Amino acid sequence: MKNNTISQIVKTSLLSALVVSGISWTKKPEINDPKNSPIITINGFTFSDLNKNGKLDKYEDYRLSTQDRIQDLINQMTDEEKASMLIGIGMPGFDWEKMQFTTGKETAKVPGSAGGTTEISRLGIPSVIVSDGPAGVRIKPIREDDANTYYATAFPVGTALASTWNEALINSVGKAMGNEVKEYGIDVLLGPGMNIHRNPLCGRNFEYYSEDPLIAGKIAAAMVNGIQSNGVGTSIKHFAANNQERNRMGVNAHVSERALREIYLRGFEIAVKEAQPWTVMSSYNFLNGTYTSARKDLLTTVLRNEWGFKGLVMTDWFGGYNGFGAIMNKDFVSDVTKQLTAGNDLLMPGLPAQKNAIIENIKNGKLSQEDININLRRVLELVMRSPAMNNYHYSNKPNLKENAQVTRDAAAEGVVLLKNEGNVLPFTSKSAPLAVFGVTSYDFISGGTGSGDVNEAYSISLIEGLTNTGFSIDTELEGLYKPFMVAQKEIEAKRREKEGLLATPKRLPELELNAEIVQNKAKTSELALITIGRNAGEGDDRKVEEDFNLAQDEINLINTVSAAFHAQGKKVVVVLNIGGVIETASWKDKVDAILLPWQPGQEGGNSVADVFSGKVTPSGKLTMTFPVKYEDTPSAKNWIGTPPENPTDVTYEEGVYVGYRYFNTFHVKPSYEFGYGLSYTTFDISNLKMSSKAFTNKMDFTVTVKNTGKVAGKEVVQLYLSAPSKSIDKPISELKAFGKTNLLQPGESQTITLTLNPKDLASFITSKNAWIAEAGTYKVAIATSSLDTKHTATFTLAKETIVEKTNSSFASDLKFTDLKH
Repeated sequence: MKNNTISQIVKTSLLSALVVSGISWTKKPEINDPKNSPIITINGFTFSDLNKNGKLDKYEDYRLSTQDRIQDLINQMTDEEKASMLIGIGMPGFDWEKMQFTTGKETAKVPGSAGGTTEISRLGIPSVIVSDGPAGVRIKPIREDDANTYYATAFPVGTALASTWNEALINSVGKAMGNEVKEYGIDVLLGPGMNIHRNPLCGRNFEYYSEDPLIAGKIAAAMVNGIQSNGVGTSIKHFAANNQERNRMGVNAHVSERALREIYLRGFEIAVKEAQPWTVMSSYNFLNGTYTSARKDLLTTVLRNEWGFKGLVMTDWFGGYNGFGAIMNKDFVSDVTKQLTAGNDLLMPGLPAQKNAIIENIKNGKLSQEDININLRRVLELVMRSPAMNNYHYSNKPNLKENAQVTRDAAAEGVVLLKNEGNVLPFTSKSAPLAVFGVTSYDFISGGTGSGDVNEAYSISLIEGLTNTGFSIDTELEGLYKPFMVAQKEIEAKRREKEGLLATPKRLPELELNAEIVQNKAKTSELALITIGRNAGEGDDRKVEEDFNLAQDEINLINTVSAAFHAQGKKVVVVLNIGGVIETASWKDKVDAILLPWQPGQEGGNSVADVFSGKVTPSGKLTMTFPVKYEDTPSAKNWIGTPPENPTDVTYEEGVYVGYRYFNTFHVKPSYEFGYGLSYTTFDISNLKMSSKAFTNKMDFTVTVKNTGKVAGKEVVQLYLSAPSKSIDKPISELKAFGKTNLLQPGESQTITLTLNPKDLASFITSKNAWIAEAGTYKVAIATSSLDTKHTATFTLAKETIVEKTNSSFASDLKFTDLKH
C-alpha cells in the first residue's frame, strides 16, 4: 500500500511552493453558480438571467451562435473585468491573510484543484476549474467537516500507457479519466504531458510517452479524445522543448527549426489535428532566446495558422517568470503584453501584478482592445463549453470501481517482457512459496511525484498482487522486508519534510541479507522475484549514478540471489518498477526473465501478477531506447546545459537524431531497441501487399498476422520508412505507422492495414520553408521492433513534392550545426 505520510509531503508541486514564498492575491476566489440565476421564459423557451437584469441578453440566449453570445459579453465587460478574465484565480487552498496553505477547510469549489479562470459574478460567468494531471485527477481526497472521500484513480504513467501501442485502449483510459474529471466538478484536466524523451535523465519522462513523435502524438490524441468525450477539456503540455527540469523556468533551449518541426513539435501537431484539445499549455523555458509563452511564431503562426488549433493557450504556472527571484521581486512582472499578443490567452495561476499590468497597458495603448478581445474570445469560448457554464450537476461519485478495472487492464497491456530465457514465464506452479526480494516489492511505486501524482485510495504492491492471484509468499522474507521498508519510508518522509516542498524522491536502500538466508530460500522456494524501484518527479532530473545505473546494494542483491538460486537449478525474475530508462546491459545476463511494468498505477501489483501468471500475455513494446550505457545517448554530450549546476543554455546539437534515429543510423548497439518486446506466444507476419508501386496521394500496406503459438496474444506491427537523402541528411529509417492486433487465439489471423500519407515521406527543409518529399525510391520495413524487420518493399515517387509550405519561424539565437550522418 502507498505510504500517505510521504504522499502528502510531495503532493504540492514546485509551483505551489513558489506561492508559499510570498505571493499575495487580494481576495479569495468566489464561486458562482449559474443554476441559481432567475429564469426568463420567452415563447416557451426558458433562459437563465445570468446578470439578473430582468431581460434576455444576447449572451444568455443559447439559440444564438457562440460567437454572437461572446461578442455581447465582451461588449458588456469593463477593462478590469477583461483583465481579470485573462489571468487565473491564483492558487486554491491558500490562506490569503496568513500567506500559507490552509490545513483546514478549503474555500475552493474543488479542494486540491490547481486553479481556474476568474468568475464575473456581475454577468453570471462562472469560474472554470482546472486540475492536475496526466495520470489521473489530483484533488484533495479528505476534507474537513466532510465524511465523504474524494479519491481518484491512479492510472498507469505515460511510459506505461504508451508501451501498449494501443490507441483504442488509451481512448478507453481517457474516457475513464474524463469521467472522474467531470464527476468531481472539474472542467479541464491539465494533461496529457507529451514532451519527447530527449534524454533518459529527464525527471518527468514518466509522464511523457516516447522518444518518437508519432507515438507521442497518436497516444496523446487517443487520450485527449477519450477524456473530452465526457464534455470536459484537456491541456496538452508542455509546448515546447521542455525536456529537462533543472532550471526549467530560465533555461534557453537552442533548437534548429528542423529538429523542432520534425521531433519536438510533430507530436503536438498530430494531437492538435486528430483531437483538438480544448487547451494547450505553453512551457516554462526560453526557446531560441524568447519565452515560449511569448513566441508568436509558436503560439499563433504554427499552432493556429498552420495546424488549425481552435482552442485556448495557457501558461504553465508562473510561466514568464525566471524562477524564485523574479516571482518574489515586487517590481517585476512577466511581459503580459508580449504573452497575450503572442497568443497566450490565459496567464496562470494569475498574479495581481499581471492584472494591474494588463489594465495599465490597455490604458497606455500598449495593449489594444482588438488584441485583448482575441484572447478574451478564446477564454470565453472555453467558459461557454464548460460543464460549469452548462450547469452540470456533478455527483462527486465517479465510477471508481469500474475505473480500477480499466487501469488494471491497461497496466497489464503496457508490461514489456524484456527477457524470458527458457520460457520461465508465465509461471503457474504454486506448490511452494515465492521468494520475493527487493524493498520495492513490498511498496510498489504506482506513479511519479509532483503534478503528475494522484491521491488514490490504495495501491496494490507486488506481494499483494501475487497473493491475490493465489501465490504464496515466503513469510520469513516478508517479515524481514516489511519492517525495514516501513523504517526506510519514515526516514525518507522526514528527509522530504526537512527539505520542504521542493524535495524530490530518493531511492530506498536495499535490505542487506546474509548469504545463508538467501541460500536457504533457494532451497525452499520455487522461484526468486527481485523488484528494482525508481521514482522521480517535477522539479528535478535524475542522476547517472545510483539511478540510471544500479546502486551497489542492488547489484549485490542480484548477484547474491542469482548465484544461490541458479546453484539450486531455480530461476530468477526481475521486475522493473521504474518511470524511465535504466541501465540493463551489465546485469541482464545474470537473471532469467525481466518484466518491465513501469509505474503501473494503483492496481499495479495485480497487473504484474496477471502477466507473471499468464492470465495476460505481455504485448507491450518499448517506446524508447534502452542504451548499453548512458554515454551512448546522443544528447549526453550537451545534457543538461551550461553551467550544469543551474543551466541557462542548452543546445540540441543532436538535431533530429533522437533515440533510435541516432542508434540505428550511427550503428550504436542498444541494450534493448525501440519497439522491442517479447510475448508468451509467437506470430507470423506474411502476405505483404502494397496498394501501388508508385506513390500518389497515399499508400496502403496490408499484412496478415497469425498467432502461431499456444496461447492467445497480441502483436504490434511497425512500419519504418527509409527515404532518399540526396538533398538533406536523414535518419536511416523512421517509424511512420503502426497497428496492434486484437487478442488472437492460437491459429487465428488478422489483417492489419498501415497507411502512408504525403507528409510521412517528407522532411523539413529549412531553406525552403517547406516539408518536401524527395523524388526517388523509398524503402518500407514491416517490423516488430526498430531492429527486427520481417518484410521489406519499395515504391517510387516520380518527382520532388512540396507537401506543405510553412512560415519561417524559430530563428536561431546561437550559431551551431546539427549532427549529421
